[in-house]
Amino acid sequence: MKNKITKYCMNFPYFISQRIQNTKTTSFSGTVTKIGVGSIAIGLAVMIIAFAVLFGFKDAIHQKLFSLSAHIKVAKFSINESYEQYPITKQTDLFRHYKNIPEIAHLQTVAHKAGILKTRQDILGVVMKGIAPDFDFQRFAPNIIEGKQIQFLPDTYSKDILVSKVIANKLNLKVGSSVIMYFLNAPDRPRKLLVKGIYETQMEEFDKALIIGDLGLIQKMNTWGADSVGTYEIYIKDFEQLNAVAKKVQDKMQPDMKLEKVTATYMGLFDWLGMLDRNMVIFLTLILFVASFNMISILLVLMLERTPMIGVLKALGGSNWQIRKIFLWSGFSMIFRGLIYGNVFGIGICLLQQYYKIIPLDPVNYYMNTVPIMMNWGVVLLLNLATVSLVILVLTIPTFVITRIEPVKAIIFRK
Repeated sequence: MKNKITKYCMNFPYFISQRIQNTKTTSFSGTVTKIGVGSIAIGLAVMIIAFAVLFGFKDAIHQKLFSLSAHIKVAKFSINESYEQYPITKQTDLFRHYKNIPEIAHLQTVAHKAGILKTRQDILGVVMKGIAPDFDFQRFAPNIIEGKQIQFLPDTYSKDILVSKVIANKLNLKVGSSVIMYFLNAPDRPRKLLVKGIYETQMEEFDKALIIGDLGLIQKMNTWGADSVGTYEIYIKDFEQLNAVAKKVQDKMQPDMKLEKVTATYMGLFDWLGMLDRNMVIFLTLILFVASFNMISILLVLMLERTPMIGVLKALGGSNWQIRKIFLWSGFSMIFRGLIYGNVFGIGICLLQQYYKIIPLDPVNYYMNTVPIMMNWGVVLLLNLATVSLVILVLTIPTFVITRIEPVKAIIFRK
């Protein structure tokens, strides 16, 4: 019996809190309680959706960019700003021993050459990116919307090319169409090429002028040997280690080579992505501030409405901390319900968008057709913990009002 009484006394604030919440009432406090739960739920849901969209957007941009542009490029040093490249040999220490750098995931050889595509009705200036069998087709495959990949031939170069949807529309090309290409510095040696496939990245930097062909064709047009290429393209395992890996690669380069990081090549794009990160921090800070301010206001309203009860409890010997805990338990209950509703709503919206592509985008401005979603469950957990920690912290502020309430005045208080 003594243990039961002790247990009841220890749980007294929680017991009173539950009785208050379960009271059937149409008072103003009932309305503001629902507002408190709703503010937490909406705030958490918006944060979950915002992070999922941000991560999805950055991941989609990276996938499109890195499908045609490596993390690190190594080429012959030159002050020439044209698309014509000087050859570098594959018989270098970097090419032969790049696997000694464990952070490197893949190295492939390519070359670029400018030219003109000509059909019976139209002409268009393009740049051919010559690739070899070591090209990472798995990374590029999601961009192919029609046709197949280039088929390499063992004894000669392939005449297959991949063109972008933009180029195909301008020249009225389809899979299986033939087109003549005139190369710069070799206009008297045109080549008849076959459109093997059509790709689309929705990134203007690539789609407006880039076609993909056989590296062997560019070697032939430039009178290079089989060991001569234009660029080493290097992919690393962890993009966050880009600068550190670039230093290791530079140590293995020959003096006449230059290194270019993707962050320098597309500086404007990465600055834009960085700006999105900064804006997201400001946005989420405002959301958490509003949710915290709402909870402070709501708890003050609850205490105001229960002022006579506070006076009675103090008159019966209740301590300030016991009475404060009653309202803290009420706040915890609102937080718990808000977290449930917020997670259900936020994650539900994200999954609907991820699988059913409900919200469209203009690819001209956003590089994609629909809002991308990437769920990071670790971040979702951190958002829940951050919300709980911050709101619990601010909940202790309004309960200090209880210490200033005098029992006599509180008992005769009229609502």
